[in-house]
Amino acid sequence: MEIPHPRLLTPRPTRADVGGAPWRPARRPANSPQPAPDRHGLDPIASAATLQELRRLGYGPRIDATEIDATGIDGVRCRLDPKVRGDGGGGGGDAYRLDVGPGGVEITAAAPAGLFYGLATFTQWLRLHPVGCDGIRGLSVDDRPSFAHRGALIDISRNRVPKLAELEALIDLLASFKINQVQLYMEHTFAYRNHRPVWRDASPITAEDIQKLDRFCRERHVDLVPNQNSFGHFHRWLVHEPYRALAECPEGVEHPFSPDPEPFSLCADDPGSLELLKGLYGELLPNFHSRWFNVGLDEALDLGRCRTRELCAERGKERVYLDFLRRVHALVADHGRRMMFWGDMILERPELIAELPADAVALEWGYEADHPFAEDCPRFAASGRDFYVCPGTASWNSFSGRSRTAVANLALAAREGTRHGALGYLVTDWGDHGHLQPAPASWPGWLAGAAFAWNEAAAKTPEDLPIEELLDRHVFRDRAGVMGRLSVDLGDIHRHTGAVAKNGSPLFFALLFAHLPADERRGLGMTEDTLTETLERLDQILEPLGDARMDRADADLVEGEVRWMADALRLGARFARARLRSGEHLPPATLPAPQRRALGRDFDGLLEALRPRWLARCQPGGLDATVARWRRVKAMLERHAG
Repeated sequence: MEIPHPRLLTPRPTRADVGGAPWRPARRPANSPQPAPDRHGLDPIASAATLQELRRLGYGPRIDATEIDATGIDGVRCRLDPKVRGDGGGGGGDAYRLDVGPGGVEITAAAPAGLFYGLATFTQWLRLHPVGCDGIRGLSVDDRPSFAHRGALIDISRNRVPKLAELEALIDLLASFKINQVQLYMEHTFAYRNHRPVWRDASPITAEDIQKLDRFCRERHVDLVPNQNSFGHFHRWLVHEPYRALAECPEGVEHPFSPDPEPFSLCADDPGSLELLKGLYGELLPNFHSRWFNVGLDEALDLGRCRTRELCAERGKERVYLDFLRRVHALVADHGRRMMFWGDMILERPELIAELPADAVALEWGYEADHPFAEDCPRFAASGRDFYVCPGTASWNSFSGRSRTAVANLALAAREGTRHGALGYLVTDWGDHGHLQPAPASWPGWLAGAAFAWNEAAAKTPEDLPIEELLDRHVFRDRAGVMGRLSVDLGDIHRHTGAVAKNGSPLFFALLFAHLPADERRGLGMTEDTLTETLERLDQILEPLGDARMDRADADLVEGEVRWMADALRLGARFARARLRSGEHLPPATLPAPQRRALGRDFDGLLEALRPRWLARCQPGGLDATVARWRRVKAMLERHAG
């Protein structure tokens, strides 16, 4: 087996030296009795997941309630030292030192969070050694973050609402990668007491759920930041009475997030909009300890098109937006929170950035490898306003992710964010058009984003990130070394189609936008030959899947999810190829009847396979809406031509 090396730690430490005499610890059987350490209510150093992992590796806990910094692990000493302070990104309390040698293991930090991160690194180091090895290779680490605030945004509003245990498992993983903020993106998926019609079919997160999750996060030095979109993306509310009366366009508009016209944004000039938000904030925010609050305010696509048309013509759309933002900010300030908001709309008139509330934090987002972070970040920096850079996992609109796009986008955001003094770095993971991508599609993006948020130096040469092996070691836990490469290659399958689509894969768009011509802009470049090549490449990628040896309780589920992703991509390629053969501008119903029936059977098979995999990780609410979206596509095959 390969000698353990710091390049296989993630995030890569700022400085790591190996060598010297190894540590040869006394180990206990993994199944020996394990009493829980008494922590006297102090901030934990090791999460339950970390302790479980250490026990799995054969290291039993040492019970020593007399030491404030005891880890409960034989031979490991954790020590608080105020001299261990980070520089650069300002995450002083997150910095740590780790030394592994003949005398044992010492982790030193100025604050419990640093000890937590040092122990996470040490746990990974143990994982890199074969079970039963003679000793643990000597290691010296001096580590600190590039960004003080390293966040992850999980979309729970595009039909998938994960079960609480799934959220906890993901947060454990993210915390082990040194993420220290988490947001649950919410439009309509919080169970507000007096607004049942909005969330009735969504299996919403409850106040009790949030309180449990908030405690869970704090135990892992993660700040659970409240999130409620408050302007655009309000269509899940406005389709219901009496909320429709608060819409900018009560009769509805076409927008990218639904196949049907709907009212989309709140009316910025209606006092009732602010009154509704005031009530929502008053109920939501007390469930969180965080002093931050993300109010969204992005993509109000219909602003100025209906009820505020005259006002926007008189004052300017961006000025109307800024006035609404200020009123929302006042509501947030009343709760003693600091407001975050998406920065896309204020960038339409950058000169207005200087008029933002002084403590508002802009979230500069973009998800392609060439997003203009280099142009947008200086605009926020010049105003003196704090801002985050917000790249993405590129999992959405894809079935299986877009691996290289994600890594390039995540690295670019880290470089430009550091260069222009961004306060934080927020990795986003969306679920557009029914959240059809299973959880593993996001794992490469989560890992790479966390790696660059902690250590921007790794983002300078992202091609050197050994993402496949890191995924095998720390996410899939695949002893055969199959899943890392397979998942990355599956995420890059769209590159074989010849099409270059923005914000998604052309194979996804070929299915979910089947009402459009086959050579529509998101499919430009696809040919029968490139799609045949894509199908052949899919078979090659999937061939070693049966050889994987994942040390995960959900290994069978992961394998099933990966097969589902591949089947969905395969159907997209076959569907697009069939349409190109029949005529690029002809509807799917013009395909030969035998071909339509065969494709229809594949649609049905994917739907049948989707349901148990969805329900294994997520609540049932939202599944029917995603299925309905899928069935609309299939129905196009069943309509008679002409």
